[in-house]
Amino acid sequence: MPEFSFFQGQVVPTSEAKISIRTHAFNYGTAVFEGIRGNWNEDTNQVFLFRLREHYERLVRSAQVLNIKIAYTVDEMCDITTKLVAKCGFKEDIYIRPIAYKSSDIVGLRVHDLDDDFLIYVTPFGNYLESDKGIRCCIASWSRIDDNMIPSGAKINGVYVNSSLAKTEAVWRGFDEAILLTSTGHVSEGSGENIFLVKNGALVTPDLSSNILEGITRSTIIELAEAELGLTTTERRINRSELFLAEEVFMTGTAAHVTPIIGIDGRSVGDGTIGPITKRVQDLYFDIVKGKEDKYIHWCTPALDPAITNSL
Repeated sequence: MPEFSFFQGQVVPTSEAKISIRTHAFNYGTAVFEGIRGNWNEDTNQVFLFRLREHYERLVRSAQVLNIKIAYTVDEMCDITTKLVAKCGFKEDIYIRPIAYKSSDIVGLRVHDLDDDFLIYVTPFGNYLESDKGIRCCIASWSRIDDNMIPSGAKINGVYVNSSLAKTEAVWRGFDEAILLTSTGHVSEGSGENIFLVKNGALVTPDLSSNILEGITRSTIIELAEAELGLTTTERRINRSELFLAEEVFMTGTAAHVTPIIGIDGRSVGDGTIGPITKRVQDLYFDIVKGKEDKYIHWCTPALDPAITNSL
């Protein structure tokens, strides 16, 4: 199946979407991005894009931090994305990567007086982590970046060197994923996921002062937990030792969905199996992102619409 991308203002075969080796973003990480899930529902033969608008609203906020001017409105980016996914025609789970970046072919450290551009590509994408079995994590030796170093609340490409080092360390040590602490030793997030603990039958998650990315899946779970499951969520600083004492722990993210953590640093979380609250949260979330819950269908944008495909 041919793959297409949105590049330099038009839809082109992905094989033709190339940047120069001198592109500022490639040399210095001066770009911001989003990860958007398209979830395949085989019963309806439809791919649902989850919380598409919210992702682009966050992209605009991230771009502002790096002084990147995006030439498209949020509505226009949503429309471009939906049409691009329809043209690609994947009938499976997909991952959409929009990037706004400094596109000048120039050497020099700055984020001013540079050209900006915007691209999107789409790729098939299954489970990022073992969400059905649970994963084992370690505490990374790498600390999560502080907000006064690089703004941690923005999805800046260069920041993810920090996450990549932590992820590889975890894998080399025989674990599935890393948990990063702040420079003060408090729990921050995974290499690409937010973290929730279950304590006394309620949810606890690191607050924004813990240098986390304010995840869209995170906010989804906080809302659903209260509205549908009657669970309160407390956002606060979390000590490292609380990870070992929690009844359940799980990660959330666009790539990770809702992934149970069954072990941390060689210690079992709870009884070492997927906990009941995590399972309830996970089951509800998967039904919603696949467009199976009418109450939340407004979060899901159908992409495989013949009318959309024919308009390309």
